[in-house]
Amino acid sequence: MKETERRIVVDGGFVHQEEKHFTVFKTSLFFANDGFTVYDCSSGELVFRVDSYGPDARDRDELVLMDAHGRCLLTVRKKRPSLHQRWEGFLGERKEGQKAMFSVRRSSMIGRSGMSVQVYDNPGEEYEIEGSYGSRSCTVVDAARGAAVAEIRRKVDASTNVVLGKDVFSLAVKPGFDGAFAMGLVLVLDQICGGDLAEDDGDGAVDVVHVGHEEEEDSGPLVVDSKAMGR
Repeated sequence: MKETERRIVVDGGFVHQEEKHFTVFKTSLFFANDGFTVYDCSSGELVFRVDSYGPDARDRDELVLMDAHGRCLLTVRKKRPSLHQRWEGFLGERKEGQKAMFSVRRSSMIGRSGMSVQVYDNPGEEYEIEGSYGSRSCTVVDAARGAAVAEIRRKVDASTNVVLGKDVFSLAVKPGFDGAFAMGLVLVLDQICGGDLAEDDGDGAVDVVHVGHEEEEDSGPLVVDSKAMGR
């Protein structure tokens, strides 16, 4: 994407000319709070964090994405009423009466995949999210250009060549796309799709996938051992 084609949605400081890779940790499985911590894969530095405390389900209807210093970048909030589970994004910490920047909703009520993203201030700037967030395998696609702008994938431990559990995954952001916007979409996906039983393994175990060198070379089947790692 050329310099003039950059689409800064949330913060220009998270728009880069090279592809950026982040490691996303979903913390709700380990701690009392429900949230995320996101690290830059190249530097190991904290980039984003999300904290939501308390068992009240209403807390889940609004989440705030912060940078490493606690500055509020983006608020995502569930729109009510909404037949298709529509969520909206607001710049910074949302204030009463503030206009939303974008919305995310299911493309269809049938099936596990398909989300539509509309940017309000730029008619024609739309994205489709394809694949399965529950499987940590989905792609954000620029609807007009048909090109991927961000991807969510399972995280592979480079030292052991093991695919980690779904509470740790990778987010790749293409050149010129706003990383804060991409992480905001992850928050919405987690709220809309995170509880889908059809996308859950159902046994509550952490999946451990051992990837051998032969499998990597010929793209053959992976050997899965769901009991090899406990909580």
